[in-house]
Amino acid sequence: RAAAPLRGASAQPARRTLRASTSRVRASAEDAPVAEQQTKMVVAVTGATGFVGKALVDRLMADGHEVRILTRNAISARLAMPNAALKGAKFYSWDTMKGKIEWYEAVKGCTGVVNLAGAPISSPWNAEYKKTLVKSRIVTTRRVVDAINALPAAERPTLVSSSAVGFYGSSKADAGFSEKARAGKDFLAKLCVDWEKEAARCDSTTTVVRTGVVLEKGGGALAKILPVFQLYGGGPLGSGKQFVSWIHRDDLVELFVRALMEPKKYAGVVNGTAPVPTTMDGLCEAVAKATDRPNWLPVPGLALRALLGEGATVVLDGQKVLPTRTRELGFEFKYENVEEALEAIVAK
Repeated sequence: RAAAPLRGASAQPARRTLRASTSRVRASAEDAPVAEQQTKMVVAVTGATGFVGKALVDRLMADGHEVRILTRNAISARLAMPNAALKGAKFYSWDTMKGKIEWYEAVKGCTGVVNLAGAPISSPWNAEYKKTLVKSRIVTTRRVVDAINALPAAERPTLVSSSAVGFYGSSKADAGFSEKARAGKDFLAKLCVDWEKEAARCDSTTTVVRTGVVLEKGGGALAKILPVFQLYGGGPLGSGKQFVSWIHRDDLVELFVRALMEPKKYAGVVNGTAPVPTTMDGLCEAVAKATDRPNWLPVPGLALRALLGEGATVVLDGQKVLPTRTRELGFEFKYENVEEALEAIVAK
C-alpha cells in the first residue's frame, strides 16, 4: 500500500481497523507467556537516537532488559549512543553495505517493538519537508510491521507505536479530546491517521500512543524555550491562549514501558498527555517561575509563520487533549501539572 498521497480518511475507520487488529483470535505471542509475565523483556526500538528514544533505551537497559536498536545506519547510531553500545545494546541496519536487511532478524525473539521514528515537526516546513515528515513515519512503520508479520504467529512481538495529538487537528475547543474523538482534517491530522493505519496492519497486539509536547532538558520544545528565558528574553508565542497538551518525558517513557509489560491491557489507543493541559501563556509562566526570569517578550505569530512556514501551526494553534483512557487503565502520572514538571526539570 502506497504511503502517498495522504488520505483524508476519518478517524473512525482507523479505530475500527486498530480494534480489529488487536482483537483477532490468533495463536500469537500475546497468547503465550510474554512481557507481562516475564522479568526480562527483549525490546527492539526505532527512533532510538531521538529525544524520547534515548531516554527509553536508558530506562529499559537500567531495568535489565535487552535492547535492539533498529536504525538506518548502525555505525552512526552507535556513535550517537555510546553508553547504550557499551552496555550491550545491539544495533541493526535497515540496509547494510551488502544489501542485507537486518530488521527482520532483529525482531526475532523480541517480546516487544517500540516504533518512535519520525522527522522533527519543529523544523521549517515546505513542500519537500512535508514529504519527509510523511515518509519518515509511514515507511518506517510499514517496515516494522512487515518484519513482525513475517514471523510465525507464535513468535510475533507486540507493537507499541507512536502517533501524535496532531491526530485531533488544531482546535480552540475547551471541552478537550479523549481517545474516542474523531480525527481532524489538517495536514498533521491526516498524517497521523495514515501513520496509525500502518500500525494497525500489525498482526499482534498493538498500542498506539498519541503523544503531546514532550518536556525535558536537552530536546523538544524546551530546547528552544529555556535558553531564551535564561537570557531574559522569554515570552509567549503567538496569542498565548492556544492550548498546549504536554507530558514530562519521564511519564511518557513510563507509559511506553507499561504498554510493553502489559500489552493486552494497553492495546488500542492511549493519549500520552498530562492530565492537566495548559496554554502557551501557562507554559511560559511556568518556565519563568522555574528559571526565576521574566515572561515579558511575546513572539508575534507573523514572525513565527515567516520562520517556520506552515509548521508554525504546531505552536500557534494547538489542541486540548486529555488522557481519559490512559487514566482509566490505572496509569499514574508523576507530573500532572506543568508547574511541578518545570520545577523538576530546571532543578536538575
